[in-house]
Amino acid sequence: MLAAALMLAIAFSAAAQTPPGKDGADEATEEAAPPAETAADANDVDILKDIDESKLDWSQLNTDPTTLPVLAPKGAAKANGGAGGNPAWSSNLNGNGTSAVSVKQSVSPFLDTRVGADMTVARQGTTTSEQLSERLANGGSLPQSGGSAWASISAPGVASVWDKTSVEARVDPGADQSKIGTSLSKQVPLSDGYSVTLQNGINMTQQGVVPVPGIVSRPTRSYDADQSAKLSVNDTGTSITAGQTSTFDDKWLRRVGAEQKLLDGVTVSGSIGETAQGTTSKSISAGFKRTW
Repeated sequence: MLAAALMLAIAFSAAAQTPPGKDGADEATEEAAPPAETAADANDVDILKDIDESKLDWSQLNTDPTTLPVLAPKGAAKANGGAGGNPAWSSNLNGNGTSAVSVKQSVSPFLDTRVGADMTVARQGTTTSEQLSERLANGGSLPQSGGSAWASISAPGVASVWDKTSVEARVDPGADQSKIGTSLSKQVPLSDGYSVTLQNGINMTQQGVVPVPGIVSRPTRSYDADQSAKLSVNDTGTSITAGQTSTFDDKWLRRVGAEQKLLDGVTVSGSIGETAQGTTSKSISAGFKRTW
């Protein structure tokens, strides 16, 4: 009995380890076959069976690739937009050893609104001999640093009378002075490469902007007119300016100047003019301007 039971257990164990027969594999293959046949039928569908190819208009594809618009990357557009809002700096070296530094920035494209500042930076001598030489070069006094802030608005002119109308306001805290002015300008082309710009302006200057505690004072105001004509030679970058300035109760003070643009934003300019004291004012300067 024990031997018969042992033989029966061995038989059941062998049956459990036997792999499935070939018939089961064939049935699984037959069940997976229909989806493949369905995909093949879908690929065999002719989508042009109801279309007459002889009636198709192939001329729409006959275009010049160079005339197609080129789309700029989004990143490049953002970079260009941001570069337009960066301030522009310029620097000129004056004859007395100081540097004239200017910065301006566009606030809004509407009416070309701009703000900026003009600063005079004086070089301070580190030794006694340097300070003495600076005093001798500036009439016994050391040049001082200062600056003024300004804002301007430009608008179109009226028909053919003038081209542009400009309004500018300026405040100089160091000199306790404020100024507001308006000007009309018109550019007249003469010939190829030559043009003349005519400008006429009126300014109001107020002295005594900041009140002093304990002192009762009233600000004083003065008015002046300015007229100028500028001849520009576009091919060489040369411009010659002649103008005159006068207050309402004084004579006209005439001036003439010239400017030459060199390479890489470098300019050289000079001017000579009359002063209210009857003397002659002369100046020459070199400047460098770079926008980034």
